[in-house]
Amino acid sequence: MKKILTSTITLLLAAVVLGLAIGPLLPPTAMSIVLAVKHIAGQIIFFMVPLIIVACVAPSIATLQGNASQLLLLTFAMAYASSIGAAIFALALGYNVIPLLHIRPATEALRALPAMPFQLDIPPLMSVMSALLGAILLGLGCLWKRARLLRDLLLEVREVVLTLIGRILLPLLPIYVAANFCALAYEGNTGRLAVFLPVILIVIAAHWLWLLLLYTLASAYSRQNGWQVIRRYGPAYLTALGTMSSAATLGVALQCAGRSRVLRPGVTQFAIPLLANIHLCGSVLTETFFVMVVSRLLYGSLPPVGSMLLFIFLLGIFAVGAPGVPGGVVLSSLGIVVSTLGFDDAGTAMLIAIFALQDSFGTACNVTGDGALTLILTRFTERHSSTATATHDDNLASNP
Repeated sequence: MKKILTSTITLLLAAVVLGLAIGPLLPPTAMSIVLAVKHIAGQIIFFMVPLIIVACVAPSIATLQGNASQLLLLTFAMAYASSIGAAIFALALGYNVIPLLHIRPATEALRALPAMPFQLDIPPLMSVMSALLGAILLGLGCLWKRARLLRDLLLEVREVVLTLIGRILLPLLPIYVAANFCALAYEGNTGRLAVFLPVILIVIAAHWLWLLLLYTLASAYSRQNGWQVIRRYGPAYLTALGTMSSAATLGVALQCAGRSRVLRPGVTQFAIPLLANIHLCGSVLTETFFVMVVSRLLYGSLPPVGSMLLFIFLLGIFAVGAPGVPGGVVLSSLGIVVSTLGFDDAGTAMLIAIFALQDSFGTACNVTGDGALTLILTRFTERHSSTATATHDDNLASNP
């Protein structure tokens, strides 16, 4: 497993360099073929995402003991609290830092991408949210009914899907990443990075500060060294940078978390697929900071504090329900951007554009933060199991 992850890192780095290098040099005909390859690879990857969710979440819940409902509620509560906390941190940072910046938006037009010579659509068997809810209900039903046969079948399905991750998804990721960066370089999108470079650097620094806080809290609660978790997340972080999708990074994230000795395998198999779709703290932090930047650029002032707080608490709900796909948070929350902050078409367009420039870093923060919450869930499970065991022993002693 370690050799697979090491080779994945090398291939992803090579894919980024290759894509950026050859993108500007390709003629339109060759670029259209690259886009077709990118499309097919992405279709296969996202076709597998619901399978991974069902195959990992359902058996993990089915094999839990008596704390399944509590574990689910705690997971959702932590994901929401982390997103809200990250947004409030970005809010405070924005009001103090943005007035000090002098940023001018880019005005040059992007080079248009050519049309693909063919398009092969492979719709997933179900949506991400359908897979997530179906896996939760299937696992709970199996647990409550004590359906051992179904539980064993789900465990075998999980092993099959994990094999597919290693033999299909991981080899496809470098191809998908290279094609993505090739398209960005062809458009000239990478040149726009300099326009918002100070803002993006501030956001990336804020991501790491938030991760530091998450892992500090997780270490304090679990009484374990959080470094033993985050040090394993290098491959997942790099994969998220390339795919810009928590869902597409799910296979690598599972393997990275599984290598940590302080995380319980059963909790990891349950938490990582679930958190990949509901814990988007990096994306929420980024969008909160960026709506303030766009408001200052286009409308001349920062939004009122009351409007921003309402926006943040609503955004946290959208983050829990947003799919872990590129731009999922910002696209699903455009309604509240318009209704609570008063953005027009120009504002929403600029928000999407600058969000896309750093989407990979926000996704990497989302994925890496999942490890901290999984560490908390591991400790919670251990405490609950110990309490349940002690209560059972006391009952036996009092009723010989």
